[in-house]
Amino acid sequence: MKTNPVKAALAAGKPQIGTWLSLGSVAAARFLARSGLPWLTVDVEHTHTDINTAAMMFGAISDGGCVPLARIPAADHTWIKRVLDCGAYGVVAPMVMDAAEAERVVKACKYPPQGNRSVGGGFHALNFAAQADEYYARANDEVLAIIQTEHIAAVEIADEIYSVPGIDAVFVGPNDLAASMKTPDGQWPSKERQEEVLQEILAACKRNKVPAGLHVFSIEDALKRAEEGWQFIAVNSELRFMLEGAKQLAQRTGAASSQGMAKY
Repeated sequence: MKTNPVKAALAAGKPQIGTWLSLGSVAAARFLARSGLPWLTVDVEHTHTDINTAAMMFGAISDGGCVPLARIPAADHTWIKRVLDCGAYGVVAPMVMDAAEAERVVKACKYPPQGNRSVGGGFHALNFAAQADEYYARANDEVLAIIQTEHIAAVEIADEIYSVPGIDAVFVGPNDLAASMKTPDGQWPSKERQEEVLQEILAACKRNKVPAGLHVFSIEDALKRAEEGWQFIAVNSELRFMLEGAKQLAQRTGAASSQGMAKY
């Protein structure tokens, strides 16, 4: 049975830098799995990607020697069960607000006696190159349980949340986090305040010996954050990489549209 190298690397304190898949494209997943990135996260929360397409993407990523993860629509037992049974190596659970919710995520990722994940499925063992009984015996040690911190109220009780046993990483959604910090009249927090909160999260992760993760939008930012101690780092998405490459071509050849490029 395959092991999960990303889980092992995070536990060893090493950074793991990957990207988000938002287009629901099996073809793109297949190519990117061979790019050298250690992991790819299929976004099932904010995209049109359905569970069948996600399952095919998990398989394409795994067959390419990369770790397939799933960002699920909610920190929900049913969604965790579905994506893991369809072959994801782990979940990224959004908007986890308290310790009880974090504990539910961890338990849903693990079979009894450590958790309450139900037994079933077939793609999970296939993607780990294992027989079903071998997968059931070892999955608890290989599946990643990653929770997202996306609200300032969760930051205020970060130590309670991050001390829950079994959390493999904390991943910050910076846009939702900043939105939760708006003033009553709708003003966004300053960049300085946003950075202050990110450093609070990083410190809380370090206190609780949990790898910290963050979504960034450039290679330079990824390297900078890794130097600070962030480990599970997402850079852009396949969609943004594609659009940025096309925009650079259009600008340098003088073909840029006056409409500009939407931001994704």
